[in-house]
Amino acid sequence: MATVAVVLELADIWVTARLPASPYPPLPFAPEDLIGTAFPVFGAILVHSRPRLVIGWLLCAGGLASAANILAANSAWLLGHSPGDWPVVNLTWNACTLALGVLLPLLYPTGRLLSRRWGLVVVVALAGMALESRLVSVAIGLALVSLAVRFRRAGPEERRQLLWLVVTLPALLIPWMVGDPVWWLSSLAIPLIPAAIAVAVLRYRLFGIDTLISRALVGTGLAIVVMGVYVGAAAASSVFLADVDPLAGLAAALFAGAFFQPMRRLFQRGVDRLLYGSTGDPSALAAALSRRLQHADPGHGLLASLEVLREGLSVTGTAVEVDGVLTVSGVVGAAARIEPLVWHGEPVGLLLIGPTGRRRFPAAHDERVIATLTPYIADAAHAVRLTAALQRSREHLVGAREEERRRLRRDLHDGLGQSLSGMAMSLNLARVSVRAAPERAEHLLGELRAGMDTVTCDIRQLVYGLRPPALDELGLAGAVAELAPETPVETEGDLAELPAAVEVAAYRIVQEALTNARKHAAASTIAVRLERGERLLVEVRDDGIGLPRDARPGIGLGSMRERAAELGGTCVVRRARGGGTVVHADLPL
Repeated sequence: MATVAVVLELADIWVTARLPASPYPPLPFAPEDLIGTAFPVFGAILVHSRPRLVIGWLLCAGGLASAANILAANSAWLLGHSPGDWPVVNLTWNACTLALGVLLPLLYPTGRLLSRRWGLVVVVALAGMALESRLVSVAIGLALVSLAVRFRRAGPEERRQLLWLVVTLPALLIPWMVGDPVWWLSSLAIPLIPAAIAVAVLRYRLFGIDTLISRALVGTGLAIVVMGVYVGAAAASSVFLADVDPLAGLAAALFAGAFFQPMRRLFQRGVDRLLYGSTGDPSALAAALSRRLQHADPGHGLLASLEVLREGLSVTGTAVEVDGVLTVSGVVGAAARIEPLVWHGEPVGLLLIGPTGRRRFPAAHDERVIATLTPYIADAAHAVRLTAALQRSREHLVGAREEERRRLRRDLHDGLGQSLSGMAMSLNLARVSVRAAPERAEHLLGELRAGMDTVTCDIRQLVYGLRPPALDELGLAGAVAELAPETPVETEGDLAELPAAVEVAAYRIVQEALTNARKHAAASTIAVRLERGERLLVEVRDDGIGLPRDARPGIGLGSMRERAAELGGTCVVRRARGGGTVVHADLPL
């Protein structure tokens, strides 16, 4: 169809060149020529991309009918006839009107009617064409009304498609409203209509349509105000002066120069409110969110972030999932959009965005709002994770403290308590027997001495469990050397003044590593290295059989990692190159 339409337009150019001179000044081009060329071309693009969509076929059919109409009309003039005498002229005109003026508004952008009742508009148009009455204009008006109804009922994506047509209207109407000498420039907007339709159907997600619409509406409003001033000045000056055009033009120019920026800001605020509501500016939303986060704890800060995002997007609800815990503002629903929350490269949660609520205009700025506010929400989610981790750490510390107290109580009561009670009984028996049976008393005193030795050993073990005495007596390097006199201990840096918790953790890690090397690795050589810088580095290396590739961490390996993690450090156990095992601990000071 597009090829046929172009051929018809070329034929029309040939016919037009042979028409007799017209008493009217020639136009740069005829609107019908643009319809007959632009509509079929963009229609062909749509048909090629989406052949099942009727919109492309309507653009092709309407453009082809327009090209045939103007060729037939000019041919009639060339042959000395009136175009009205040729039935093909009326037939092609009606076909173009039906395709582009009635069916296209009724079916755009989905290719389906809103309901079967809207099919009556087509019946009205056909009746008007048959009767040559104004019913055709009524049908066109009803078809345009269907666009407004469709816009009100449509979802966000379909509304964006409809908005592309709005962009072309100011370019079409402003030159026509201004009149001479630029009224013919409105014809330049004719190719924009099929182009906008094609872009809306094929690639509407890739462009900032809301920005185009905002600027178009602001420009239209400014043009209307300036023209109103021009008309008002002309009407006022006509009472006193005969030549009103210079005075009216001067008044309009002065008004536009003096009040352009205030009017532009006023229109821009109104358009923004129409497009996005009262909270649609991403920068304003970010500022409001920052203010709310300054006066909220992490839990309430996350909820405040979700409330600001929900208002800015005008959705039914938003939610954030952090470590399986859901924080919700509004109603998200099952078909929620999911966005990952990343804090400095670390995933911290998921953002869930519910469907769009009722609003007058689609928020095509949603992507910008989400991109602007997501970092703030990720910060709040990270703060929630830190708060939860801190609470878990506190609970762990309290639990560990109570477990240690229970162990001490059990050791003191069941061990030392029972031993001291037995010693007291032996002492009483010895006191009673010292005169009557000296030999028995001596035996009891010997048992008492053995019991005292046992109690002393138990107390030493209890003290050793709290903190190895060798650390206080010999320091970390000396205590480690005492664990394995045959093992070389390499030190670097000052190890004399270390935090007590770091000393104990390093000592226990080395102790467990030495035990594993001797018991499980069958190592013949073990080396220990202690290095103090900004952190304490502990390394135990052996030449044993090494870790099996499918080895599972046991209690010993787990305890080493836990001791390092309690201080905010790390402990890694790996196979050494060439065989053996390396235990590497990194402890903060």
